[in-house]
Amino acid sequence: MVADRIEREVYVPAPVDRVWRVLTTPEHVRVWYAFEGCEIDPRPGGTLRFRWDEKGEFHGRVEKAVPDALFRFRLAQEPDHPLAPGPGSGSGSGDSTLVEFVLSAEGGGTRLRVTESGIRELSLPDEAKAKHAEYAAATWATALEELAALAAASHN
Repeated sequence: MVADRIEREVYVPAPVDRVWRVLTTPEHVRVWYAFEGCEIDPRPGGTLRFRWDEKGEFHGRVEKAVPDALFRFRLAQEPDHPLAPGPGSGSGSGDSTLVEFVLSAEGGGTRLRVTESGIRELSLPDEAKAKHAEYAAATWATALEELAALAAASHN
């Protein structure tokens, strides 16, 4: 059975507002996730673009953004495949997964959790869905560690 959702979390020894900036500001996202660049319009309905030389450009659409608390977006499964504009359709679009970051203050730092869901509903063969789930699990684990290190070291 293919995993339908990937969940990872990390404790970041930095305040929530700093973690939010590192999570949603293109110059920071280029360091911890989209190494060849990104564009982010963090408003609901806004577009995202994440670029990697080896994978191409992946498009997304913001579903919800609550500063210092929640950042949710749909992310296309295929490179160079823009998502249709408009309000979020929840899960089950077949061409994208739902990625959600939840931030919460904990002690003097921030608990950051990422969930990617809707993997089983992708329009892919089961073997490709399983590979996506495996890749997503490893990618989010590494990305969260990079984001945490950057936020802990960042002072802007």
